[in-house]
Amino acid sequence: MTTNILILCTHNSARSVLSEGMLNHWARKLGKDVRAYSAGSAPSGRINPHAIEALGQAGVDTAGYRSKSWDEFTGPGAPEMRVVITVCDSAAAEQCPYWPGGPVKVHWGYPDPSLAPEAEKARAFELTRQAIGYRMLQLLQLPLQSMSDADLRRALDAIRAS
Repeated sequence: MTTNILILCTHNSARSVLSEGMLNHWARKLGKDVRAYSAGSAPSGRINPHAIEALGQAGVDTAGYRSKSWDEFTGPGAPEMRVVITVCDSAAAEQCPYWPGGPVKVHWGYPDPSLAPEAEKARAFELTRQAIGYRMLQLLQLPLQSMSDADLRRALDAIRAS
């Protein structure tokens, strides 16, 4: 059974998209039955082109990527999430809706690369992609299918602290 993971950032234009792309990329490469989704509470309606560029240069296929509302993941027919990860502080502070399945929630904050000066944006997005990619690799090393929610929460907190 596929382990579904939802990654949230307020605008779903950069950090959450980088996370979705890297988790799905590594899951495919490692043969893990894990599927990442990203969304935002107030989606911008577009994905930052620097995020697409950073993912593309890492070999991630971004065809079909779009900015999505977290509402898509709350109703009937939505995939049941095992984990919900917030990647920006503003999303972590928001009152989240009910997620089908009662997933384990964790906050892995990253600085917003879109705030970097224009001349440094590409590098900021690449460094953020690398940092996110490393944590996603750590997540994929966990025996997600067999972990209790309490054990999973402790493991996700340990990844955040590392």
